Amino acid sequence: MKLEIETPSHLIDVNGLALDNIEPTAEGGVRIGALVRNTDLAADQRIRRDYAVLSRALLAGASGQLRNQATTAGNLLQRTRCPYFYDTNQPCNKRLPGSGCAALEGFSRQHAVTGASKSCIATHPSDMAVAMRLLDAVVETVSPNGDERKIPIAEFYRAPGNTPHLENRLSPGELITAVTLPPPVGGNHIYRKVRDRASYAFALVSVAAIVQQDGTGRVALGGVAHKPWRLEEADAEVAHGAQAVYDRLFASAQPTHENAFKLILAKRTLASALTEARA
Repeated sequence: MKLEIETPSHLIDVNGLALDNIEPTAEGGVRIGALVRNTDLAADQRIRRDYAVLSRALLAGASGQLRNQATTAGNLLQRTRCPYFYDTNQPCNKRLPGSGCAALEGFSRQHAVTGASKSCIATHPSDMAVAMRLLDAVVETVSPNGDERKIPIAEFYRAPGNTPHLENRLSPGELITAVTLPPPVGGNHIYRKVRDRASYAFALVSVAAIVQQDGTGRVALGGVAHKPWRLEEADAEVAHGAQAVYDRLFASAQPTHENAFKLILAKRTLASALTEARA
């Protein structure tokens, strides 16, 4: 709004809604209110004990001051940090549909290497969303007429295709009320984030991983696609090693000349994270 990318006629303050609790579910999981602050979520004993990858991902994001204000739903709904999205003098299909994508032939070091399209190669910036995807979170919503929905996070984000301005499955006026996590997944939880500086920077590549004692597990990556990047066929390869997982995750990779290094970085970070998780 400061840059006049969004110019709403009205703003609604939702902070007064009772959506800031972390509660156990009857199924043995956890329900996290949409307005739970990132600091409180990362520090919650249940999250630290049973969903350690989520706590670690949250602490890897932004700064302490921002985590004190950032909310669960707000984090999931972050807009891209593509510089062309924020420069209103440049074409951007996400900001102005049909105007073009300046990043395709421009500065693309931070951009997607897989899952993108000819209309948009922007990445999703959230660390928390990567861990949520790894944990199979479910996004709960309510519409203006009171209808409620539960959307698996695997289906929550849209592929850019020809409509990159449509980023998720929310309808106009629909509000996120909570995010539910299933019962805890055992094993070693790892979150590894590689960035240009040690803090207050978005991921070039991040890896969230859970590995069981029998060597099986699951992985999700950030900084490489328009959404947290996880493929079930790649999870099936965890026991066979990082190379097999990498091959599945990036089988359709299409990097630019400026961000091809992300593929090497992703391979090495993935191998490091899985090695640590197995230790």
